[in-house]
Amino acid sequence: MTLGVTHRFSKASPPGALRGAWLVAAKDLRIEVRTREIVTTAGFFAALVAILTSVAFYSGPDTTRRVAPGAIWLAEAFASVLALGRTWQRERDDGALLSLLISPLPRAAIFLGKALGIFVFVAVILAIVVPIVALLFHVELAQVGPLLVVTLFLGTIGVAGTGTLFGVMTVRTRARDLVFATVLFPLLSPALLCGVAATREIFAGAALADVTDYWLLLVVFDLVSLGMGMLLFPALVED
Repeated sequence: MTLGVTHRFSKASPPGALRGAWLVAAKDLRIEVRTREIVTTAGFFAALVAILTSVAFYSGPDTTRRVAPGAIWLAEAFASVLALGRTWQRERDDGALLSLLISPLPRAAIFLGKALGIFVFVAVILAIVVPIVALLFHVELAQVGPLLVVTLFLGTIGVAGTGTLFGVMTVRTRARDLVFATVLFPLLSPALLCGVAATREIFAGAALADVTDYWLLLVVFDLVSLGMGMLLFPALVED
């Protein structure tokens, strides 16, 4: 699939960053549609985390505010690691990453495309997890849905950007899975903490003004992660 992207532009002018990013993301999405391995495995794992959390900690209506946000964001954190590990493993297999790097695609486009693919994978997993959490913790999605969607959207952008950048850093290491998880979770902690805090306020019925500050922090984290990714990704893949 990567070779197809390379061949498509072998005799044409290099595509722009946005078009190149879409080509990389579309490649990952087509592979996932055919195999369904990332969404199936990570989605099942995330759903299991949500169910076990509800069984272990639910003790009444008050639990919704205290535990349900953690169930959602823990499921996203672990599912993201599984999705990131698998998508970079695909690029390692059979020299696919090298084929991608020798293509005319800009390095920034490769980074954005990989991040976009991860964003879509995690968004699909959240579409599975959130209704499960809402059912088990008796959350009225009709009331909290819009604010929750914005919070998850902003948080997932940062998770995808940071994970994509540090995923390529560990792609050539032997203990890549252990190193990746060890490095990634501390870096994701600002986004996860803001996401949990914002979700807690949303489930408690807080007003929009009470959530805005957390959204601003998530936006800052997103901009930093994407900006640093576009800046550092070319140097990391050249090493």
